[in-house]
Amino acid sequence: MATNLSIDPDLLDKALEVSGERTKKAAVTLALREFIARREQRRVLELDGKTRLG
Repeated sequence: MATNLSIDPDLLDKALEVSGERTKKAAVTLALREFIARREQRRVLELDGKTRLG
């Protein structure tokens, strides 16, 4: 699915730099995967805190 986005060029340049990815698409894909993983981890930790007794 093609999507056109207006992304801050400074953020995109920094993402390319720190990720080591060679293309903008790869850097954005990696960033989205890492974002999703962190949010899912946070959700699991929040649930764990609610299910522990005492």
